Amino acid sequence: MATPFLAGLAVAAAALAGRYGIHAWQAFKARPPKPRMRKFYEGGFQLTMTRREAALILGVRENATPDKVKEAHRKVMVANHPDAGGSHYLASKINEAKDVMLGKTKGSGSAF
Repeated sequence: MATPFLAGLAVAAAALAGRYGIHAWQAFKARPPKPRMRKFYEGGFQLTMTRREAALILGVRENATPDKVKEAHRKVMVANHPDAGGSHYLASKINEAKDVMLGKTKGSGSAF
């Protein structure tokens, strides 16, 4: 007598779980896509750029290899290039950050 009741209860539980799973999957597919871009350094520049600030601007570690620095510089410049509507000031700061990380500093800081 109890076996058919338990079997029916198990079928009902499986149906409810399946229904919940289908609704959750549809809600997951319908959500807006999340951008996969990293958040870059938001500014507040110092007068003379430090290695730490340069690393924050480029999104790399302070001890990053020159290849990683060049790759990060390329990515940030694509997002902020003046020819694509970016700021000349930000482009100069990004270039200065690359120079500081590669050890090519001129000592006086930014041109601006």
